[in-house]
Amino acid sequence: MTAILNDSIRALLDAPIPAVLATVNPDGSPQTSVVWVGRDGDDLLISTAAGRRKERNLRRDPRASLTLYDPADPLRYAEIRGLATITEDTGRSLAVVLAEQYEGPGAGQAYLDLPAEVLRVVVRISPTKLVGTATG
Repeated sequence: MTAILNDSIRALLDAPIPAVLATVNPDGSPQTSVVWVGRDGDDLLISTAAGRRKERNLRRDPRASLTLYDPADPLRYAEIRGLATITEDTGRSLAVVLAEQYEGPGAGQAYLDLPAEVLRVVVRISPTKLVGTATG
C-alpha cells in the first residue's frame, strides 16, 4: 500500500537537509548512510555510486527507511519506510541536481567530471508507511 506524503514531510524533503537511509545487510543487521534526497511526487530519490553497500543491500532486499528532522525543531521529524527500485542515473542528472540543491550552483560539475566508468544509480523509494511528528 502506498503512503501519501503530507505538506510537512514534503517541506522537509524539499529543504537541503541530509537524511539517514537505513537498509538491511545480508546478515540482517542494519546499515545506515547519510544521503541527499530529492523527490518525484511522493517517491524519494537518492543518487549513489553503483556497488556501494546501500545499493547492494537494496538490490537484494528492497526494504528501506529514510529518517530526517527539522534542524530548527529537532522534535519535528519523519521516518519514511518503503520499497526501493534502482535504475541508472543517466547523465548523472540526479547527482547534479542534488549537489546543486545541497551545495549550491556549479556543485554538480564534480559529478559530470567523474570518469565514464564510474556508474551512478538512482534509488527510488516508494513510501509504504510514515512515522514521526511531521506525519500528523
